[in-house]
Amino acid sequence: MPLNFRLFEQKDTEFWEAFVTTANNGTIFHERKFINYHPPGRFVDHSLIIEKNGKPLAVFPAAEIVRDKKRWLISHPGASYGSFVYPLDLSFSDSYELVAGLKHYANSQKFDAIRLTLPPAIYQQRVSNYIDFALVKHGFEYAKRDVSSMLTIEATPDENLAKFRSTHRTAVRKAIRQGVEIRQSDDYVAFYDILKHNLKIRHGVTPTHTLNELIQLKDMYPDKISLHAAFHDGTMVAGVVNFVVNPQVVLAFYISHDEEYQHLRAVNLLFFEIIKWSHAQGTKYLDFGIFTVDMEPNFGLGRFKENFGASGVFRDTFQCVL
Repeated sequence: MPLNFRLFEQKDTEFWEAFVTTANNGTIFHERKFINYHPPGRFVDHSLIIEKNGKPLAVFPAAEIVRDKKRWLISHPGASYGSFVYPLDLSFSDSYELVAGLKHYANSQKFDAIRLTLPPAIYQQRVSNYIDFALVKHGFEYAKRDVSSMLTIEATPDENLAKFRSTHRTAVRKAIRQGVEIRQSDDYVAFYDILKHNLKIRHGVTPTHTLNELIQLKDMYPDKISLHAAFHDGTMVAGVVNFVVNPQVVLAFYISHDEEYQHLRAVNLLFFEIIKWSHAQGTKYLDFGIFTVDMEPNFGLGRFKENFGASGVFRDTFQCVL
């Protein structure tokens, strides 16, 4: 019996959220709550529920966009990750059918192409590359393979500290000696000023979210989104906005510091404290985010993250022209 692909409806919201929460690879980026925070009209939602023998097998958060006069099914343009969200025991055969079924569905709906970004493997409770294989087998190609820096949370924070480069361990001690204090903060206005200025002078870009959007997300996820900040004499000098993406992973979504206080080495101490916090949360990995953009590496940023003991995992984007 072929799989049944049907459009998500508002009445499915409670089911969807519960499915993502218990899935093998679900993240907050897959939740309706996260998808729906975007302003009305920004995306044309085309999320799917896939059923087998009348029972849910997977969900596929997606939207439709027009690019170069072609109609694309994209999962999901408003989130860092998309693709299929599936249960722990998804079989190889079902993975194969999901991808084949998606192509058939997209063709039937007159789409010209499909594009999706998989969460890195560390986001899975049970690591599986079944979907990756099925995508390649069914004619999907790598649109890009970016590299995200991930840090394994060791048995104790001191074990993580021992894996810092010696210069970074020294920097942690220097920050403590100079009176840098780390604490969670709700002063997103102060952090956003640092972030906006830093991104402008370093990369000539603006943050992904507006200040209001970031505050809205924090209010939506008070237990999953937090700002860890470094202070010196009462002034915020650096900060990291962390997303507890799922029980496996904390994602350092925004990292920034005030260049005037670079000598304090606040970021080094900040990340050591975040590692301690992640350890207390019981998470397995700290994801520092990508240091490649469209496969162009920022070697300096990559080295900076390696100095904390991080290594690289793929964040793969696949696409298929139908």
